[in-house]
Amino acid sequence: MNDQELEAQIQEKGLTAERVTPEKIQDVILSVQYHLFPGTTFTSCLLTLNNGFTVHGESACASPENYDEEIGREIAFNNAKDKIWMLEGYLLKDKMHNRAGSDMLMAKYGDDTKPPIEK
Repeated sequence: MNDQELEAQIQEKGLTAERVTPEKIQDVILSVQYHLFPGTTFTSCLLTLNNGFTVHGESACASPENYDEEIGREIAFNNAKDKIWMLEGYLLKDKMHNRAGSDMLMAKYGDDTKPPIEK
């Protein structure tokens, strides 16, 4: 199942709370670079994200006779893109946690969101 099919299934089930989406993943990719190491079936993909961070994906083929550059690039790209899900998931959870913390402070201390310093 690809990202778009999974996204359709998620929406069908009404699971639309705050989350990372395939569109978000695509939106953070600034550039894509590929490198095929000469004499090998090893394809490397480097994705540069909007903030300058990079993620790397790779693919290799056991039998050189089966190697196809387009397929190798697609596998390497997807391998790198899968790493972005974890990074974006972490960022979202951190934002949610910080908001929840702020809400807890507001509930406890009102407009003065800094807890009193105990001496």
